[in-house]
Amino acid sequence: MNQSLTSDRIRADVAEIIGCDVSEIGPGDDLFDLGLDSVRLMTLVERWRSAGAPGLELPDLAERPEVAHWITVLTGEKPTGEKPTGEKPTGEKLTGEEPAGERLTGEKE
Repeated sequence: MNQSLTSDRIRADVAEIIGCDVSEIGPGDDLFDLGLDSVRLMTLVERWRSAGAPGLELPDLAERPEVAHWITVLTGEKPTGEKPTGEKPTGEKLTGEEPAGERLTGEKE
């Protein structure tokens, strides 16, 4: 993880590249829906490689185009209020054997 890549810098870089204010981007917003495209994404990857994340690859970000996920990938920080993917709200891992509704909501039917 790199100290120069902070959550504030990541948010600012994303806002700059898609042409909006930082306040317009929610932590879980799909950045492709907000105007990010593959060329702009590659620009961010190159920028962040130069800033200290030399092993960063395009799929690391493209698989989940959300600022909260990118902050975790680039800094190791867990954004507040975000549940890790694949976990129930209680912290129990989903096994895939729960009833369908429980897999989707994390709650027992």
